[in-house]
Amino acid sequence: MDMAREQGREATGASGTTAPARGGGGVSGSGGAPDDGAMATWPRGAVRTLAERWLPGVAEGEDDFVCSPAGLWLALAAVAAGSGGETATEFEQLLGVAGDGAAQGVTAGARALAATDALEVATGVWSSVPVYRAYREALPDVGFGPLDPARIDAWVRESTGGLVERLPVELSAETLLVLVNALALKARWDEPFTGLSTRSRPFTDVRGQVRRVPTMHRSVPLADAWRIGATRVVELRCRGAAPARVRFILGPPGQPPHEVLPAAWAPDAQRVALDAEQVVMALPRLALRTRIEAAGQIRALGIRTAFQGRADLSGISPEPLAISDVVQESVLRIAEEGVEAAAVTAVPTRAGSAYRPARVERIEYDRPFGVVVLSDAVDDVPLFVAWQALAPDGG
Repeated sequence: MDMAREQGREATGASGTTAPARGGGGVSGSGGAPDDGAMATWPRGAVRTLAERWLPGVAEGEDDFVCSPAGLWLALAAVAAGSGGETATEFEQLLGVAGDGAAQGVTAGARALAATDALEVATGVWSSVPVYRAYREALPDVGFGPLDPARIDAWVRESTGGLVERLPVELSAETLLVLVNALALKARWDEPFTGLSTRSRPFTDVRGQVRRVPTMHRSVPLADAWRIGATRVVELRCRGAAPARVRFILGPPGQPPHEVLPAAWAPDAQRVALDAEQVVMALPRLALRTRIEAAGQIRALGIRTAFQGRADLSGISPEPLAISDVVQESVLRIAEEGVEAAAVTAVPTRAGSAYRPARVERIEYDRPFGVVVLSDAVDDVPLFVAWQALAPDGG
C-alpha cells in the first residue's frame, strides 16, 4: 500500500486503537446530497459489476436469498486498501480499486450511501495484532478496536438496529483481525399499502407447488413501472428527501435470478413503457434472512492469493495476514408500511376512464420474483438484492 510507505509504518497495538462504538465507525443516512468528491472517487459501476458476477454463485439451487453487493464491495475494498503486489492486482480486477484507491473508494462510497434517508453505514476493524497508523488514517470513517467477540456482537446489533444479532462467523484462536461492514435500512413507503387490501392469494413457487400467502395490493403510477425486455419492474419509493427506492422484478417464468435481477439497475435507455393506463401490483408480504459463506465464491471470482500464506496485506499490519473466510448475513422484510416498518397508512388510487374500461396492467408477484433496494442519492447501486423462490413467509 503506497500511502503506508510514504507516511511511515508506525503500528499501534490493538489495545491502543479507538474501539468502534455507537456513533463511531460509520456514517448515518441524513438525506443530504452526496459529496461531489465522494461520488467521483467511488467506482459505482464496479459495484454493479460485482453484483452481476457474484449473483450466479449466490443463486445456485432453488432457495430464496438476500444479499448485499454494496456491503460486500465495501468490506473487500477495506481489506484491499492494505494490499500490495499480486494480491492488490487481484482485488483491483474484481473491485476496480486496490491500495490507496480502495481506501478512497471505501470512504467515498460510505459517505455517498449515507446521503440516503434512513440508511446506516458502518465499518469496524478488531484486531489482536498491531495495525499501521497509515492504514487507520487512510480509512477515517472506520472504527478500530481490540479483538473482543462480545463487543463485536454488540456493535453488530447496534449498527443494524437489532436486525442482525451477532457476527455471522465464529472467531477462532487463530483469528488475528476481523473487518466488518454493516448496512441497515428502516424506511416507510412514501405511499403505503393499506392493510384492508391485503388478502390471501396463491403463490406458485420455483418447484411448482402452490400455497396461499398474504398478498398486498395497490395501484402504481405509470411512470413507476416499465419493462426491460420481457422483464417487468415496479418501483416503490420510501419517504425522505433522498429516499431508498425498492424495485420488484418479475421475469419470464423459469428464468434464473441472476438473469432477472440486473434489470433493476439496467440503464434508463433500455426501459419500455407499459402499454396500460393503470398499473396494479399484487405483492406478497415477505421476510427473508440468508447467511452466505462467500469465500469460495470470492475465490472463483479471482481473489485467490489473499486467502493464501503468500497474501500481501502488508499495508494493514506488520504481522503477516491472510483472509480465512468471507461470510455475509442479510435480512429483508417487506410489509404494508415499508421496509422494516410498522404502521398503517391509506394509499391513494387513480380512477379509470368513465367511457371505456381502462387498460390495466396487473403485475402479480405470484411466482418467483426479485427485490432490489437502491439509493436515490447514488445512481442505481444495489444495496440489497433478494430472490423469493419459495412461498413467502409473511413475517
